[in-house]
Amino acid sequence: MPPMPKVVRNRAALMAAIEPWRLAGESHALVPTMGALHEGHLALVRLARQHCARVVVSIFVNPTQFAPNEDLARYPRDEAGDLAKLASPSCDLIWAPEASEMYPPEFATKVVPEGTALGLEADFRPTFFTGVATVCCKLFTQVAPKVAIFGEKDYQQLCVVRQLVRDLDLRLTIVGAPTIREADGLAMSSRNRYLSADERRLAPLINAAITDVARQVAARADALAACEDAHRKLIAAGFRPDYVEVRDAITLAPAAAGRPLRVLAAAWLGKTRLIDNVAVA
Repeated sequence: MPPMPKVVRNRAALMAAIEPWRLAGESHALVPTMGALHEGHLALVRLARQHCARVVVSIFVNPTQFAPNEDLARYPRDEAGDLAKLASPSCDLIWAPEASEMYPPEFATKVVPEGTALGLEADFRPTFFTGVATVCCKLFTQVAPKVAIFGEKDYQQLCVVRQLVRDLDLRLTIVGAPTIREADGLAMSSRNRYLSADERRLAPLINAAITDVARQVAARADALAACEDAHRKLIAAGFRPDYVEVRDAITLAPAAAGRPLRVLAAAWLGKTRLIDNVAVA
């Protein structure tokens, strides 16, 4: 069995672990996660290894991206399982700070993004992207990676992080990785473990619905009508949709002719909120 990667929990230990790589001229990549790892995360780690000689995986359930009514307390945590999954040649170091290390009592600065952070998820989780942008800025500063890998499953988040790096002139490259799916099309997510057996059977319908929207839009059907039809079908299947929309794939502005497009959706199934997206080919 491969050895466990080293785990560090404070900034001094993190810097001490990374410094020999810098002196040796070895670049390193960062894969930010909130733990509860699955194959989708591991695919990001493998992709990171293709870009850099060393790979750091962060495991931190970031409290600032959860509103008071959200699932911070019950968000799945399994550090022992996560460490076992990362026991492979693809991961060199695990950065697993406590909340008090990331946000000490005197912490008082936030990064408040606009642009791609407006609408969609922000309409339903208004504090979310401030928490994401703030913690990513801290992680990028702490780890100082050449590359950071983010999955396309959280597509708006990926767009916001790219904008953050561009707007603040941060010295790293953001790489998006394709969504990893179960055999039935459901996007892999740590929150999928919340689904009951019956809900799990229904869950792939969100991907089927947006894939159909993408097919219709690619065939020049009216995007709004296609989204409204998908919305109705999801409700009929037992979902409570927050949104189904076609947006510009780069800016997330409303869809316009001649631009790359993306279909994005979020819907509740029981007590679980699922998100997914697909490109319009």
